[in-house]
Amino acid sequence: MMLSDDDAVFRALADASRRELLDRLHAESGQTLGELCRGLEMTRQAVTKHLAILEEANLISSKRQGREKLHFINPVPIHEIAERWIRKFEQPRLEALSELKQRLERQSDDT
Repeated sequence: MMLSDDDAVFRALADASRRELLDRLHAESGQTLGELCRGLEMTRQAVTKHLAILEEANLISSKRQGREKLHFINPVPIHEIAERWIRKFEQPRLEALSELKQRLERQSDDT
């Protein structure tokens, strides 16, 4: 079964361990597998599997540098999810707050 881009991103983000890896890469992009494993209660093999899922969802990319493989966060898919699934729900609330602010300002001008 082929997942859509959004499905792959949501699937990748559904796991707490993968979110932890993304948080670590957000804090310092360009880490090796060894650096990412440090302090985690997971095997290197488990971390490798999580990184593969994140890479499949295009949430990270990797680059060989000599004998090491560096991992980098790609925030674009998360931004696209935010634009499509979150921001549109914020718009009515922001408009309501703006309208309330204008009403309150008019009331204070009248007094």
